[in-house]
Formats: sequence, C-alpha cells, structure tokens
Amino acid sequence: MAAPLVTLDDVRAARELLSGVVRTTPMEPSRGFPPGPGARIFYKLENVQRAGAYKVRGAYVRIARLSDAERARGVVAASAGNHAQGVALAAGLLGAKSTVFMPTGAPIPKVAATKGYGAAVELVGSTVDDALEAAREFADTTGAVFIHPFDHPDVIAGQGTVALEILEQLPEVKTIIAGVGGGGLISGIAVVVKALRPDIKVIGVQAEGAAAFPPSLRAGELVRLPHIHTIADGIKVSTPGEVTFAHVSELVDEVLTVSDEDISHALLMLLERSKLVVEPAGAVGVATLLGDPERFEGPVCAVLSGGNIDPLLMLRVIEHGLTAAGRFLRFTVRCGDRPGVLAAILGLIAQYGGNVLDVMHQRHDPRLQLGEVAVELSVETRGDDHSTRLIAALEEAGYELTFLRPHA
Repeated sequence: MAAPLVTLDDVRAARELLSGVVRTTPMEPSRGFPPGPGARIFYKLENVQRAGAYKVRGAYVRIARLSDAERARGVVAASAGNHAQGVALAAGLLGAKSTVFMPTGAPIPKVAATKGYGAAVELVGSTVDDALEAAREFADTTGAVFIHPFDHPDVIAGQGTVALEILEQLPEVKTIIAGVGGGGLISGIAVVVKALRPDIKVIGVQAEGAAAFPPSLRAGELVRLPHIHTIADGIKVSTPGEVTFAHVSELVDEVLTVSDEDISHALLMLLERSKLVVEPAGAVGVATLLGDPERFEGPVCAVLSGGNIDPLLMLRVIEHGLTAAGRFLRFTVRCGDRPGVLAAILGLIAQYGGNVLDVMHQRHDPRLQLGEVAVELSVETRGDDHSTRLIAALEEAGYELTFLRPHA
C-alpha cells in the first residue's frame, strides 16, 4: 500500500523547524523578457539560499527529525553537489557526522564546498546512481542513516516551505514553475499549492536528456532511463522516486522538457539581464518561459533552485548560450594559401561588423588539398540577423565555411 502524501500541516511543521536556519529568499520581477501582452514573470531566488540551493531545507528537516541515537550514528548521502552541501551544512548544525558520496565527475567547487561544511567526501562511479548505491552500502555497513536526496516525506516537507514563501510574497501568482530531477522540490511545492490555492498551476520542467517523469507518468509506473545526459547536473536523475512519483502523479499539473541549448540561453539571459548566477538545473523554468512566455497564465513564478555552477562550466555555457542566441560563431574557412587571402577574410568580417576573437591558421590538415589552408575563426556578432548577413557575405565571396558550433 502506498504511503500517504505529505500534508500542508507537515510543511508548516517543517517551516517551524527551519526558522532561523534557512533564509526567506527574495522574490524579484524578471528582466530580459520582451514587453508585451505576455505573463508577468517573477523569480524565486533559491540560488542565494544557504549553501547555494533549496536543498538545505529538506536535508535539515530530515536530519532534525532523527532521534539522538540515530544522529549519533552519523548520516550518509549521495549527490552531484547541492544535496551534498545541504546535508553537510545541516549535519554540522545538528551535531551529526556526515559522509557524502559524489560521482567522480562532480564539479570541483561543489566537492570543495561539501568538504568545507564538514562532510567526509568519497568520489565513486560516474553517475548519481552509482553514488547512491555506494551510500546505501555504507549505511548498511556502518549504521549511518541514509539521507535520500528527494524520496522521503521529511525531505519533501522541507522543500515545500519554498511554496509557503512564494504564496506570501506573490499572493496573486497563477503559475509556479520549478525544475524536476527526482521530484522532491516540485512535490513539496504542489502539496502546499493544491492545499491552499488549487487554482494555481504547478509546472515541472526536466532536461530533455534526463526526463524520466514524462514516460513514467504515461506508463503509470516508474520508468528508468537507460542513458542520461545534460548540462543540468542538479536534475540529472534516471528515475523518479516512489514517494515523489505519487505526489507528482496526484498534484502536479504538467511536466515539460527543455533542451540544453534552451538552458544555456536562459543562463546567459539571467547573467546578462538580471545579474543572477544560476546553475543549469536552476534555470530550466526560465528556459521554458523563453520558449513561449504567453503559454502560461500570469503572474508566473519561476523558482531559480540553485546557484552552484562550476566556473569552467559557466565559461562553456556562456559560449554555448552566445552561440544559441546567434551572437557567437566558430567556423573554419578553406581557402588558397596565397598572400593576402587571410587579410581579405578578416577585412570582409570587419566590413560587416564582426569582432574576431581568435584566429588559427592550419596548413597541415590531411583533408586539405595541395595549396589550401584552413583558417579557424571565432567571431562575436550582434545576434541572429547579423550572423546571417555575415555568413551570407562570406559564402557569396566564395569561401567554404564549416561550422564548429551550431549556429542559428
């Protein structure tokens, strides 16, 4: 028999536990969406929460509700980063020893931050599922209490406190959008919203390369994805949890998906227009809104669930976002190896207002014919229309272009 769903009273009790522990994070109007008849959009800034994400809410509630004897045995968790930091911080505040298993490819800043909060970190496997398996084995061997990243009523109740704040800060809200990995956050939000304001739509968003909820909801049972791949490591989960699946099935209105290109575009807009540092998993709601903001009844609240992004990933995401927005081109030109040819190419780019960021001249590629060179260029442009004009000018001048990044 399935366990009962978390209740509004459970979430309110969690809020009492969290008083003085977590921040009531700000609600801000968005910047970056074009003016018009579309929905008013607001951001719930969980990216500025303690430990950089909402995860500390659920982790603290779960650990706080352990008995003294259980906390004395220590706690163990598995995570790509945000749950790891939340557990480490919560355990330290509650006087419990914590061990966290993380994939070997977990972002270095997240690993360092988890250690900084006092956890012992073990790197194992290549996925969160590998880390989960190792964490459960550690719990069985040592007696430490396993703190699941999403599939527990106490965790869901803690995450649901985000929704209590949203309804207080934006009482006129009509749609709430949040990212979905295992489903803990969207489950907690839906518990609160459907109890207090059933007229509000609750929309979950998954990355296309790790979207286990849509097929699971269609099948009416948990579906495990054989392969997952996305830049949004915080929601990179191959199967829903049993507890969260029950909540999402009953309470969430819709689960949508977005591409990594959409996510990178959203991250770039948040950084440029709103001056907000957000990790990929925290930007999926904004990515959905960029696609069609008028699809949703407003006011709309998008939960920016975390801000713990690896600086190296940020560099790649910025480049990818600029490319997706038509503002960055990277291509190779095959041309004759004659004096003045490179100058002519650069001159044409300059004539059309492109800004050359770097140039690499290659004579030894075996694919080149005798007397040919390949010139690899990175060019900054002003957007899709400008890129299209620049590309057309180069091709009309007889240059053969091979793009090293997708272009609009």
